Amino acid sequence: MDAQDQILGRLAVKIANILRGRNKATYTPHIDTGDFVVVINAEKVTVSGNKEEQKDYMFYTGYFGNEKNYKLKDMRKNKPAFIIENAVKGMLPRNRLSRQILKKLKIYAGPNHPHSAQQPITFEA
Repeated sequence: MDAQDQILGRLAVKIANILRGRNKATYTPHIDTGDFVVVINAEKVTVSGNKEEQKDYMFYTGYFGNEKNYKLKDMRKNKPAFIIENAVKGMLPRNRLSRQILKKLKIYAGPNHPHSAQQPITFEA
């Protein structure tokens, strides 16, 4: 999937449905029937409104005073793949199966990826 000029939430829904296998007739909620998803151009995903300046990602180590907050624009510079990964993770159920499903998501910041030998099919977002 190409994330260029795609809205983050709508893209994440489509990715989560493919990972779970909800686009197949053989979908079962408790079985992993989904496919691998390769996302390119993660740094060019868009958000609506003022989320670029207002959306925060919070990290806490467990030690006093070690709570860190990062804006979306900072995460886009430092870890662009994290933005999409975090959005997709929030749309999966919270269990062991979702952690297994999330391993099938491959996200790359630029237009190149090393999975061309697998002959991926382009999916319109």
